[in-house]
Amino acid sequence: MSHQTDIFSMSCGQMRAQGLRLQSIYPQLLEMVLRLQKAIEEHFLQVRSRHKQQDLVLEEQRLRLEQRRSEAIQEQEALVARLMSQLANVLQSGSWNDPGLQLLLPSMDTRGNAGSGQGAQSARKPDQLLPLLREWQTASVIPVLSNRGEDISDLYHMSFQDHIANQGDKYHEDMNISGIINLSTSENKLCTDLMAERLSWSDMNYIEDDLLQYPDGRGQPFLREEVARFLTYYCKAPAPLDPENVVVLNGCCSVFSALAMVLCDVGEAFLIPTPFYGGLGFSSRLYAKVELVFVYLDGEITGGNTQPFQLTVDKLEQGLHEARLKRKNVRGLVLINPQNPLGDIYSRDSMKEYLEFAKRHNLHVIIDEIYMLSVFDKSTTFHSVLSMESLPDPNRTHVIWGTSKDFGISGFCFGTLYTHSREVATAVSAFGHLHSISGSTQYKLCRLLQDRDWIDKVYLPTNCSRLQEAHKYITDKLKAMEIPFLNRGSGLCVWINLRKYLDPCTFEEELVLHQRFLDNKVMLSGGKSYMCKEPGWFCLVFADKPRRLKLAMRRFHEALQEQKEELITALLEDAQKE
Repeated sequence: MSHQTDIFSMSCGQMRAQGLRLQSIYPQLLEMVLRLQKAIEEHFLQVRSRHKQQDLVLEEQRLRLEQRRSEAIQEQEALVARLMSQLANVLQSGSWNDPGLQLLLPSMDTRGNAGSGQGAQSARKPDQLLPLLREWQTASVIPVLSNRGEDISDLYHMSFQDHIANQGDKYHEDMNISGIINLSTSENKLCTDLMAERLSWSDMNYIEDDLLQYPDGRGQPFLREEVARFLTYYCKAPAPLDPENVVVLNGCCSVFSALAMVLCDVGEAFLIPTPFYGGLGFSSRLYAKVELVFVYLDGEITGGNTQPFQLTVDKLEQGLHEARLKRKNVRGLVLINPQNPLGDIYSRDSMKEYLEFAKRHNLHVIIDEIYMLSVFDKSTTFHSVLSMESLPDPNRTHVIWGTSKDFGISGFCFGTLYTHSREVATAVSAFGHLHSISGSTQYKLCRLLQDRDWIDKVYLPTNCSRLQEAHKYITDKLKAMEIPFLNRGSGLCVWINLRKYLDPCTFEEELVLHQRFLDNKVMLSGGKSYMCKEPGWFCLVFADKPRRLKLAMRRFHEALQEQKEELITALLEDAQKE
């Protein structure tokens, strides 16, 4: 009897202790559930916010972005569901001391991802549960990046993933002959020998105290003065340009991004004809969150088109009208002249019509003239907007130029703005705090632009001749392969039509062909990355050394042969099935 009483007393004591432990843990569990509920609500708010933000993502990035985010969302939802299930089981069991109870908490790596190794399942005591759940919540629900940080990361990877791959396997004549040859990035590599020699002259090797200090945010006064003289001379301006209207930053994309910031508010837009250089889309979104509204041009010659991809004022009017129907506030028009990737050069009359259209609708006009000295067809004349006697709306007309293309020194990262609006110049100058160029580089650029004798007698004639030769080599190869292309006389690339290699002719198949080129170690850009509305167009940069260009074209031809053979095989298989 005494023995049974002892057992009964011990059982009652254990039960009371168990009850006290349960009473103490339930408030904690309630807190955990409430925290979890809040985390789930924040999670789905974030998901909805992301979906809204996707509407602002450039069209060619949408599919990849949705896939990447969908995978992340599914993973996070699975973790939340598992945790909810575990909490429900624990609450229903009411037994914390059951040695068979396994709390399946996800183990986290340093990035907040769930692990599936030996540490993924473990038994936990009640006093260990709450800290672990808080740790899990911190790691998985609170992201490392902000929403805009994640958007920027996604935008960067989608915009530059091919170039990131190229950097890891770049062709080198001695070190990596099987590496990727880049015919995608618009760089002029034809006159690096001349430029390297000129930059080694003694007049370039000058250092003074001021050059070692922080530069003027607008650009060093001596460089801005020289840029004004240079543009006055080569753009054939009717009157000397004012250095106070010049701003120097570290690249033309930096200038464009700064203009987007000072001319638009978040969510506002620029009108731009397609196809166009895709880097402008990246630059407009990175800081400013400014949308580009596309004016789609047709590749076919029709009643309204006397040439492929012809830009007319009627198309601009239609594009602006459609944008306003969608309640988009369009603040400006963006033009590239000579055009990239088409190579078109706008006539003086056409440019005046575009400027008058912009004035009628109170739009700014940003004109990128970065290829103005890369016109190699002597029968074609380039007219800078700065050469016009009178501009329809001078205070809303802004010109961008740089040395990356015309002088083949993209590594110098030099871009300049010329605007008649002192207000715009001042606002853009603020970005010099983050996007200036080193003083010594500005000095070298000044000396280079000053040397008109070398530029006119040595560099420009040689560059023009080499561009002609490289262009002829490429176009002869394309003709031999019966590949249609736009035969223009400016820029560094050829716009080629590979639609016959796509079956069906879709952007998905264009991406497949793009990957086939990469598999054959040659990189081209598909038309989708230039926002072309018709699949099958590719941009091929020809401004490269003869040896590298020859090897690249052999790989290009091999890739197309593989594509052709695969298409024939597929057609035969379909015929046999029928």
